Amino acid sequence: MAGDKFQEMSALALFHGGNVLASMARKKIYVTEDFSKENICERIQSCYEWANEQFASAGEKYEAAIRMKPDFYEAFLALGQQQFEQAKLSWYHAVTSNVDLQTWSSTKVLQLYNDAEDNIEKGLQIFEASGEKKHLNKNFSSKNARRHLQNMGLNLLIKNIPPDEIATQQASMKALINLLWGTMLYERSIVEFKIGSPSWNETLGVAAEKFELAGASPSDISSMSKDHCSNNTAANGQEFNIEEIVQAWNDINETKRWKRVIPSFRLEPLLRRRTSNLHQASELP
Repeated sequence: MAGDKFQEMSALALFHGGNVLASMARKKIYVTEDFSKENICERIQSCYEWANEQFASAGEKYEAAIRMKPDFYEAFLALGQQQFEQAKLSWYHAVTSNVDLQTWSSTKVLQLYNDAEDNIEKGLQIFEASGEKKHLNKNFSSKNARRHLQNMGLNLLIKNIPPDEIATQQASMKALINLLWGTMLYERSIVEFKIGSPSWNETLGVAAEKFELAGASPSDISSMSKDHCSNNTAANGQEFNIEEIVQAWNDINETKRWKRVIPSFRLEPLLRRRTSNLHQASELP
């Protein structure tokens, strides 16, 4: 029993260590809407090596946490998001370096996307199999866990939660996971289209399915497909911003959040984390 608890706490420490490294990389490359395209290029070029190393180190932490605790679904999801962000960074570094995309080797970026999808899917499978109710009961059963939540100002999490409320929370978390999954696939479809891979259309279709599972509106999903960079209409300055779906979903869900307890103090912040907003770099000539 004591050995299992130590192993779990060690895995959690590795998980948080990975979060710190990934957050450092994300902050380093973050750009605001008032950044010019030239400023974005400079930021990516100057920070790429350092940020890429931080993302890679974060991935090592998550992988170590998984080896220590194979059912640690939060670590699988964190690893998937880290690989997605690393793939996105590597892609935009290539774009801003003015490489010839027809001859540029996309193997590394596509492998990162493959790994990201595998880990997101695995995390979701474990989440569904284990059940959030079981996870919550385990977290809050000990006095130490209750004291820890009180110190964090999360007293609401300590009260008993009705089964129907747990089901609602679990559905919300599954929606967030599908939102992350769909965002990753949308970004991948852009890469595939730009390098001339015929699989981009199928990838875009699966992204739309994930957004639908996440609860995105039909109009948003239609706009996403219609204004994809593969369409000529996207070149008229009206290109769809994938973050609009993410933000719209979060705005709706934020209202509900104050009416219920937070389902997981480890998982929800992870999935609400915004990926590095480098999409403007794709508009560069």
